[in-house]
Parts: sequence; structure tokens; C-alpha cells
Amino acid sequence: MRMRTLYRHILASTAGLAVTMAAASALMAADRSMQPIMGDPVQTESGRIAGTQLPSGVRAYLGIPYVAAPTGDLRWAPPQPAKWTGIFNADRKGPACIQVLRPHDINHYFGEEATAEDCLTMNIWAPAAASPAQKRPVVVFIYGGGFTIGSSGMANYDGEAMAKAGAVFVNFNYRVGTFGFLAHPELTREQGGASGNYGLMDQTAALKWVRANIAQFGGDPDKVVIMGQSAGAGSVAAQVLSPAARGLFRAAVMSSGCNLRAPKQTLADAEKTGVAMQEKLGAASLAAMRMLPADRILAAQSETQLGLSVSGVRIGGPIVDGRVLPRQAADAVAAGDFAHVPLVAGYNSDDMAFGFEALTSATTMAEYTAAATKLFGADAAAFLKLYPVKSDADVRSTARRAAQDANLAANARGCASDVAGAGVPVFINSYTRRHPYVPGVKLADQDTATVGAYHTADIPYWFGTQDAYNSIRPTRVWTEWDRTLSRQMMNALIALAETGSPSTAAMPWQAWSAKNDSVLLLGDTVTTARFNVAGQQWLATHRPAPSATPPRLSRPRD
Repeated sequence: MRMRTLYRHILASTAGLAVTMAAASALMAADRSMQPIMGDPVQTESGRIAGTQLPSGVRAYLGIPYVAAPTGDLRWAPPQPAKWTGIFNADRKGPACIQVLRPHDINHYFGEEATAEDCLTMNIWAPAAASPAQKRPVVVFIYGGGFTIGSSGMANYDGEAMAKAGAVFVNFNYRVGTFGFLAHPELTREQGGASGNYGLMDQTAALKWVRANIAQFGGDPDKVVIMGQSAGAGSVAAQVLSPAARGLFRAAVMSSGCNLRAPKQTLADAEKTGVAMQEKLGAASLAAMRMLPADRILAAQSETQLGLSVSGVRIGGPIVDGRVLPRQAADAVAAGDFAHVPLVAGYNSDDMAFGFEALTSATTMAEYTAAATKLFGADAAAFLKLYPVKSDADVRSTARRAAQDANLAANARGCASDVAGAGVPVFINSYTRRHPYVPGVKLADQDTATVGAYHTADIPYWFGTQDAYNSIRPTRVWTEWDRTLSRQMMNALIALAETGSPSTAAMPWQAWSAKNDSVLLLGDTVTTARFNVAGQQWLATHRPAPSATPPRLSRPRD
């Protein structure tokens, strides 16, 4: 209370002075005390919850345990309900699930986060005036990170701006790496014929919690959109395919990864990986593995993100286990066995290159031609006819377009084509806007002088979290257009939750069809463009030969 009194005194005595406003803002930012919300606590199926009111008026409920802690015998077990008898003070985010920590000089470092096994918490941001009677649209975000890193606590995933725009915004943690996706013969016997996919089960449990409780925070359980980026997009696809998640959302958004064709590892193969992990840990049994400290398990896990090159056992993410994912995605889609909800499939113009790094690193026509010859050999001439360059200035954009036509653009269009027969509308976008960097700023995982619309570059626009990138040190000089584009993209998400379509008056957006074979470009302007179908079809049958020494992924996938 002393801090708030001082804040009011400063405003009253020096009103109108810019320096005073800056000082007052600094004081409010320093005040981390819980600010009670009128009407709290909120009654949920888990128990009563009290949140904190942000200076903007947004109601934040942070660090809610949506299931029981996955510790002890619940390490490598399906999530169990959480219950409490008192009032849970939800005024701060919970720790990230066990994972390696981030260097402080990378793009996605927003401050140190604690990590723990007791990590399955949820954050909810609700508009200031939200009430159960209002039935606001709900956006639920699932983070990416290659299924080994990622956290709902990252500042670029905050929901305050979305709540100010009128939606209830939710994100949550799910188990990653060995803790989230370990399959093992002993676990399969213990759990009735399937194991692994604990991270996906966490996600479904979070969606069930939202379905049961979000009305108490002013949200409409029938107007829930789920969204994920990269591995989060793969997670959204898994929820679309999982029978356990049916009826929990009205639409799904997949950024940088709408792929309903790629095969997943089988349970038998995943169990072999689990046995390899047990051997590397030197544990005699599953019981012994559950007694090991978490840091030893993490140290035995392969990790090639965040600038690391840790040799260990690679836990491969989602598994066709016969339970969470009963069959391969392509088979499920062909049989119509998936959630028939509107989909948004997006990718970025400088997204993951997946085998086309030689091409996307070219800067001159000569380097571009040499890269094409390296990738396609005798077929290079045909490629260069489909993706010609007339000057060095054309090289980077053309190479990036080809890389995406072979990868994420093709996946997005493929998603639309695959589900069109089932009458499912798919809206496709390509984010192309380059962030306006502070001149000369250095980031360890980006060359800010040349980077384009990189993997995850769209996320601060979807959620209005652009200022998070200046929270540790100045890295961006956002323009009015960046703010405008962000508002339009945020409103598209809210419209999707509200109506089932992301089209708005400010940003009209038609669903893909064989007749409307186009993509919405979100860049320096908002416009539409036709897909290069001939290029995509050629690239689909002319994959580059795998490199003997594939490039090590050093930048994060979140």
C-alpha cells in the first residue's frame, strides 16, 4: 500500500510532467504485490482462485495448477486432477517444465525462469469487465520448442494485450523432453498397453480444465480457439487428431507446421528409445528411474537447440501409441477421424529451411546457381526455370520462397487439400514482415542485418507482445504499421473464436479452395497471392539428397 500511496502523491504534485510519468510507471512496474480483484475468489472444479489486477485493468490468474504435480509415482504417468481446499493465490507464473536454460544473448531471452517437475500450471488473462454472463471468445496457446524446450512464462506469450482487445487468453505448461514423451515397455505394461505422449495428455487435460472452468473467468467454453507454433503447431495437430480432445475447441491455428501427412514414431520404436535412455542412466528398473534426480535425466537427453550440442538419447516427441494417437495422421485424415473444425495454417517467409540451407545462405546469383546444382544435380536447370533470379537482389527472397514451397508452404496447402473433401475450411497465411531492428543490435542466434521473417517472428504480432523484445535491452524500433498489423492479426484470432472465421472488415480472408488457391500475405502490406503450384509439385518429387553433415540446429524452435 505504501508504494501505491507514493504513486498517487507523485501524480498529484507534479501532474503533466513527462519525467514524473516515467517515474510513476517505474514505481508501478516495481510493485509486484498482489492487487486484489473485486469478486474474487473464482470458484473452479479444482478449488477457489484469487488473481491479481494489472495496472491496465486486465485480470490475471497466473500459475494455476490445472492437474496434480507429475512427481513421484506420477513421473511418466497420465495427468491426474488437482484439488485444493483453501484459496489459491494465482499472482505469479509457475516454473517451466524441466529443460535446459537459455543463454542471455539470444532473441528469446526475457529473463531467467525457474524450472521444476512440478510445472503443470496455467495462466489466464481476462478483460477487466469480464463476467460469466459475457461469454467472451477464448484463445488458448500451446508453445513450441521442438518438444524439448518451451514455457508459458515467456513474455512474448503473455495474454494481457489479447485480454485488453476483448478475449480471454490462456496458456499453460506441458511436459517436454524425456519427462513428456518417454515410452518404455514397463510403462506400457503399467498403463494398460500404451506409454509416452504425457506432454500431449497434459495439453488435453488443460483443454478439459478450460472447458469446465473458463466461464467463471468470463469466457465461452463453446468459443475456444487453440493455437500453437512450431512444435506447438504439431501439438495442435495432435489435438485435432486425438479422440480425447474432441469437442474441446471450435477452431485450431497452426503456425509454422500444419502437417497432417508426416508419419510419427510408433510405440515399438519409442519403447526402444526408452530402453536406451534407461541404459544410459544406468537404472535397473522403472522404479529406479523414478528415483533419479531430474537433472541427471535431463543431462542424458540429446539437445541441439539454444546453441547447444549435447550428445544423448533423443526423445522424439509425439508417438502413435494406440491411445492418444490411435493411428498415423494421414490414415486418420483419410478416414475422416479428426476434429472437423476450421483450421488456420500459417508459415513465415524465412521459416525453417529443412535441407535448403545451401540455397537460403546464397547472396549472389553465382552462389544461388551453385547451390541449386549441389541440391538438384542434373535437374538444377529445371529448378532454376521455376525459381529464376535476375540479379543478386532477387536471390534471398527467391531462395526463401523455394525453401518454403518445399516445406511449410507445401504443408499448409497440403493440409487444406487433405481436409477439403470433409468440408473443413482452411485459412492459409504467410507472415512476411521483417522486424524493425535497432541498427547494429547483436543477437547470438540471429544476424539482424540479414534475417527476414524468421521462425516465430509472427508470434508478437498475433498476441500484441512486441514490447517484450525490448524488455531486457532495446532490440526493436516498432513502427505504427507494426502496431496496426498486430491489431489486425489479434482481431482475426478473436473473430475466429467468435465466429469460426478469421475474416474481418479490416483484414478480409477467404478460405482456401481449388478455385481460391491463394495465401494471405501478412507483411509490409496485407494482400493475397497465388501459390506456385508448379514449383511445389516439382519440389515434392525432387527432394535434395540428405547432407552427410546436416547443419546443427542452434536456434530455438519457439
